[in-house]
Amino acid sequence: MRQLKLLRMSKVTPYKSSESKKEQIKSMFDNIAKNYDFLNHSLSLGMDNLWRKIAIKNIKNNPKKILDIATGTADFAISSAKHTNAKIIGIDISQGMLDVGEIKIKKKKLSSRISLQNTDCEDLPFKENSFDAITAGFGVRNFENLNKGLSEMYRVLEKNGVIAILEPSSPKKFPLKQLYNIYFNNILPTIGALISKDKSAYTYLPESVAAFPSGEKFIKELEKVGFKDCKSISLTFGIVVLYLAIK
Repeated sequence: MRQLKLLRMSKVTPYKSSESKKEQIKSMFDNIAKNYDFLNHSLSLGMDNLWRKIAIKNIKNNPKKILDIATGTADFAISSAKHTNAKIIGIDISQGMLDVGEIKIKKKKLSSRISLQNTDCEDLPFKENSFDAITAGFGVRNFENLNKGLSEMYRVLEKNGVIAILEPSSPKKFPLKQLYNIYFNNILPTIGALISKDKSAYTYLPESVAAFPSGEKFIKELEKVGFKDCKSISLTFGIVVLYLAIK
């Protein structure tokens, strides 16, 4: 069953074209980069900033170097700079998203603390044991090969280093579950398509969340590559889950 879920995750793509999932993800985020921040903050009702803050506050090892996986427009990296004294490297395959992130970093005068790189998250150009902590906000489910991506995160993390991963989920209790599903599967894609002009991007969002091996299934994937003390924390009635683990 777990393998079927992973196979489904790898096959859920934005555009249903002959390109690889990775290429389609890159194109999708390049397409929506200019409107991404507005939509992200609006559609989450501003809660995304709180979720990132909670994730960083759960990194207890006083990190000096943090890697932000699938950094996008660098919100997680910027939040890490605010709540830690670490130097941060943010990586992403979408140059369009990184360009927006660079502007934000310069405006906040954080260029000495944060650097961004156009890099494949599943093939990291860093040595083993390079980072004290790794963050990932709403990007792991976009991996083409989940095991490879998590294995790379494990490789570049220091021993006893911490990972903090945020991923969307679905509330489990009535009536929030039903109300949220209506919003997430119908209202959100409609608003996203109208503003971003990319209907496929916001149809892909609920599809990718449904295909992601969340909860205990994802914990098992973390353990499979070697992480220990893995746990999940449900945030905002289960709309988002924070996954924490140690190398």
